[in-house]
Amino acid sequence: MSADVDLTAVPTTGRHALRGPLALDARLFHAAAAWHWPGAERVLPRLSRSANHGVLWFAAAAAIAASRTPRARRAAARGVASLSLASLTINTLGKRSVRRARPVLDPVPLVRQLKRQPITTSFPSGHAASAAAFATGVGLESPAWGAVVAPVAFSVAMSRVYTGVHFPSDVLAGAALGAGAAFAVRALVPTRAQAAPPARPRTAAPALPEGDGLVVVANRASGTSERVRVLRQALPGAELLECEPQDMPAELEKAAARARALGVCGGDGTVNAAAAVALRHGLPLAVLPGGTLNHFACDLGVEDERTTAGAVRRGEAVRVDVGRFVAGDHEGIFLNTLGLGVYPELVRVRERWSSRIGGWPAGVLGAYRVLHADRHPLEVELGGRRRPLWLLFVGNGVYRRMGLVPGRRTDLADGLLDVRVVHGGRRPALRLLAAAAAGPLSLPRSRLGSSGRYLHPAHAAVRLKRLRLTGVGPGTPLAYDGEVTEVRGEVLVDKLPQALTVYRPLP
Repeated sequence: MSADVDLTAVPTTGRHALRGPLALDARLFHAAAAWHWPGAERVLPRLSRSANHGVLWFAAAAAIAASRTPRARRAAARGVASLSLASLTINTLGKRSVRRARPVLDPVPLVRQLKRQPITTSFPSGHAASAAAFATGVGLESPAWGAVVAPVAFSVAMSRVYTGVHFPSDVLAGAALGAGAAFAVRALVPTRAQAAPPARPRTAAPALPEGDGLVVVANRASGTSERVRVLRQALPGAELLECEPQDMPAELEKAAARARALGVCGGDGTVNAAAAVALRHGLPLAVLPGGTLNHFACDLGVEDERTTAGAVRRGEAVRVDVGRFVAGDHEGIFLNTLGLGVYPELVRVRERWSSRIGGWPAGVLGAYRVLHADRHPLEVELGGRRRPLWLLFVGNGVYRRMGLVPGRRTDLADGLLDVRVVHGGRRPALRLLAAAAAGPLSLPRSRLGSSGRYLHPAHAAVRLKRLRLTGVGPGTPLAYDGEVTEVRGEVLVDKLPQALTVYRPLP
């Protein structure tokens, strides 16, 4: 029994309770050693060695991510994160909690045994934990990829008993810890399915089984050729056009004149332009995410071109709110956000560098430039008072933080503007960082009364249906959905409730 566990570390009253389960564990180990596994001698030992230090799972993550679909990339990242947490837990707590010796290899055929035997304690199995963590993490984000990975993970876990380096209970405990690590990661960073808003309010839209009547305009600068190819296969009757960014407005107007439904493929700025055209012509909009960030598509719950194609075929759609701003004779809409102050500069830097270094690194670079620039706060009249502001952010709908992930909207038809303000002061960097820590896209905790106002010495948030700014200086930059324009004088921001019909798959 000393080969099973160090009973000297267990109180006398507990030793008798352990003998029964340990004896059963030993019998199962001997039964597995005596069992003939056809063809396993060539596969399982090699598979077990390939999983050393997570090499097999990192290679699997790279292969999954190489499919280039957003869900596959998220699944690969979630699998690696789950594996990392499981490995950390096993190596810091698991292996030290029970000093169990490895099984005696006498009953295990020599052909099965590993050339290099592990020297750590036996309980729990680190290989089983890593396998279960990776497979569970992948499956929580993408059930299809999870089904592909699961048999490999099961084989790796079983190989540890087959090669004689673990008892069955070591493997079961390791697998349970690995699966628990994957669910812990999901609690911290929710999956896309958890974050997707409910499909409401539903509305009627033309069902186009083959895509006849759908005209899709794609922004070639967004690298949309592959998405257009996939959509052409899914909807052979749709008309698909690719054009340069400067030609998008004219092509969208031409497409709307002959379409039953208007489609667009590109980033948030391109989607904004298409939404404006769809509103003017009273057409439903089909969105294919093709940009760097794709905030609107993500919050809408549109995963990729296959998701869009399925909704178009079945005529599944929802109505969403549209934000609107009016400044003098200039009127525009926004589906995501609008901002004044340092926000336009952040957008400019991000757009300039995103195509070279990626969206999130470009956003970090923009934040660095904003925090280190020598500038003065924006002066506007807000609520009847002249106020210095470093940042005024307006969201089309309320943004909420989910776990550790950035803010997302859980309702695109809530009828509200999410207004965030960072007040002017002598230390802009500290104020902006304080707002970011509280979440520029999350609400400070202190709430006053039932008016919906949230106040903080450095920043504030309020939910409104209408916002009026006056005294805006000439040439003040205003950013909306990744685009930047200049405004002056009075700026009115309000909502067009449930004004836009968008294809979106229903549960």
